[in-house]
Amino acid sequence: MNKGLFDTRYPSSQDLREKAKRRVPKFAFEYLIGGAGEERNLKKNHEDIQRIELMPQYIKKLDSVDHAVELFGKTYNAPFGIAPIGLQGLIWPNSPMVLAKAAFQKNIPFILSTVTTSSIEDVASITEGNFWFQLYHPAEEKLKKDMLDRAWESGCRVLVALADTPSFGIRYKDIKNGLSMPPKLSLKNILQITGKPNWALQTLVYGQPNFATLKSYMPKNLNLGQLGKFMNDTFNGRLDEEKLKALRGQWKGKLIIKGVVNEVDAEKAVAIGADGVIVSNHGGRQLDAGESTIHSLSRLLEKYENKLTMMMDGGIESGTDIARCLATGAKACFLGRTFMYGVGALGKKGGIHTINMLDMQLRQVMDQLGCESTDELTRDLIVQDWGK
Repeated sequence: MNKGLFDTRYPSSQDLREKAKRRVPKFAFEYLIGGAGEERNLKKNHEDIQRIELMPQYIKKLDSVDHAVELFGKTYNAPFGIAPIGLQGLIWPNSPMVLAKAAFQKNIPFILSTVTTSSIEDVASITEGNFWFQLYHPAEEKLKKDMLDRAWESGCRVLVALADTPSFGIRYKDIKNGLSMPPKLSLKNILQITGKPNWALQTLVYGQPNFATLKSYMPKNLNLGQLGKFMNDTFNGRLDEEKLKALRGQWKGKLIIKGVVNEVDAEKAVAIGADGVIVSNHGGRQLDAGESTIHSLSRLLEKYENKLTMMMDGGIESGTDIARCLATGAKACFLGRTFMYGVGALGKKGGIHTINMLDMQLRQVMDQLGCESTDELTRDLIVQDWGK
């Protein structure tokens, strides 16, 4: 990648996070950073990745570092992408469009969530159809078919079926802030908005966030009290083999299952003909008692790395973390919060900056390790059996 835009004041995810915290209302920022329950799973995701130690190789010829990766017939410039995030426009106005445009320009994968704040068609218009679509499974067959048709007609060729949200996680921060279903805009939240004038002005420019992809299916003049019922009635989050078989039969492109963390589900993914999985626990936002995604990935790779394209998200904050995950065996990694810190901190410049930041960090680590390509980032570089 060309270096392009990079703001030297924010060379790390932590720098972006601190800046974003100063610019985003507390209720929206806590929606982004929060996890389920006591947030133990949220913390483990990152801490367990950071425990991985890599062995550098210094006395070795190294001509150049190229971390391009091929995923499902397309070559991307980097082995990382932008994870799907719901209600992105609540965190920073117009952020899904900013990130989709940046991903397209820098040629990395971008996954659009069903419940984010830009529509399938709007994202397709700025990416020329080069995006992945994450599907919250609809309860009605007609709605599912229509959404799949819209995605396909927009150019999307990779469908990500969401498996790890059979129900909404219990997130204490969101409950306190009134961002449970249905959400409530309290006086406290209004006062928080007045203290973030840039966020408020951008919201006026781009409008209040809404579920843009779902807008055409919603009854007109739906109030907040009715929104929760609409979401519960419209989506059936729990997947089963029959639903996945039906999706496999309906979708002509590549099918990825996101949220696989155990051998039983991985076996079902193979059986229904999935092309890959994203090992994920929804960023620690669903089951606080679960294990970290890097541990799930490490265990599943032993049996499934030759049967499925194995990817992961959760707890990844830097290029060094990406290198650790690739060395463990992931084909690619996805980051959500780090990219939202980028747009929260830098607005429309945040997407490109964050990609360039991660690119710079990953290249430096690969140079230290003596790796010319991501294929050389192997488990042999891991110093010890960190998982035991």
